[in-house]
Amino acid sequence: MADQNEKFLHRLLQLDGNNICADCDTKGPEWASYNIGIFLCTRCCAVHRSMGAHISKVKHLKLDKWEDSQIERMIEIGNKASKLKYEQRVPACYRRPRENDPQVLIEQWIRAKYERLEFCMVERPSYTSGRMEGFLMKRGKEDSRYQPRKFVLSGLHDTLRYYVKEKREPKAILRISELNVVYAPNKLGNPNSLQLTYMKDGSTRHIYVFHDDPEVINNWYMAIRCAKLHRLQVAFPSASESDLVGLLTHDFTREGWLLKTGPRPTDSYKRRWFTLDDRKLMYHDDQLDAHPKGEIFLGNQLDGYSVRIGAPAGAKDQGFSFTLFTPERTYNMSSHSEQDRDEWIAAILKVLERPLSPQDSSISARLIRKRGGTNPKSIFTGR
Repeated sequence: MADQNEKFLHRLLQLDGNNICADCDTKGPEWASYNIGIFLCTRCCAVHRSMGAHISKVKHLKLDKWEDSQIERMIEIGNKASKLKYEQRVPACYRRPRENDPQVLIEQWIRAKYERLEFCMVERPSYTSGRMEGFLMKRGKEDSRYQPRKFVLSGLHDTLRYYVKEKREPKAILRISELNVVYAPNKLGNPNSLQLTYMKDGSTRHIYVFHDDPEVINNWYMAIRCAKLHRLQVAFPSASESDLVGLLTHDFTREGWLLKTGPRPTDSYKRRWFTLDDRKLMYHDDQLDAHPKGEIFLGNQLDGYSVRIGAPAGAKDQGFSFTLFTPERTYNMSSHSEQDRDEWIAAILKVLERPLSPQDSSISARLIRKRGGTNPKSIFTGR
């Protein structure tokens, strides 16, 4: 009978929807929640187990013994039917996790589905209201200490404000429509952390925050996305919801340490933290700097932008060097390995091959580089 049950499970896995994880779409699930009736990957299974057997009872598809009643439950439900039940009212602004997404996003998605039954309720979650306020631990601009700061989100006014003293004027007012937010667990060393990025006075500003409660930090992430979606729907009433959702937030394409020289071929290499943020390639002294040390706009390859392996003529080759050419300057960089270098080149090249959008042109027009003294100069031509 055990062999027969294993064959049943194998057949069920071949059905459309069951061949991927019910929660993150990872291919080839090896576990199942037999009371919910779904197939799971190893990572999502661990979250199910942490919720307790009163919510989800998990077994390995091959290593555990299956009873006939449990097999019948899997036949009765399956991943597709489960999604219809537990995901029937997922807000359009909610980011559905995928295989390699941060743990807090995956964990809160699973708990929202099965523990809080958040997407089965007629009532809309609070983070979809367009308004949210609360305290987050914020990293100081000039030092590494984190202090509690009150944040107030208002989709109606297109603002995210934060306060050092509640009864005083806000320390900063960020426009939601121009704000990007990403999970930042690896950079901050805290699983419940976010990085807010926006432009101020012609350059990029980073704000780093965290909260002890993973549900709270996840709700802030979703609240910002929901507020952005509401404003986009007003601005572009004829646009499809799916198109607008793609404009809400975006993860950084790539980040990591690289060596970089100055503008002269004889300049020495210095270690910098690089962040590829869509068409902006930023470099920092430290990965948690509030401002980048420099920002490079990546235009289209037809306008004089290119990247290639090796150092430019007259410059020292550090071993895994590559060169970025822009109409204004040539940038000489070096990675720690051949694979890392090739991945950076591939990521940059993908950007250079993409046509510029009106939003890209707007960013390029606003981005300013300070050169010597107080005279700002745009780093872009009118391309």
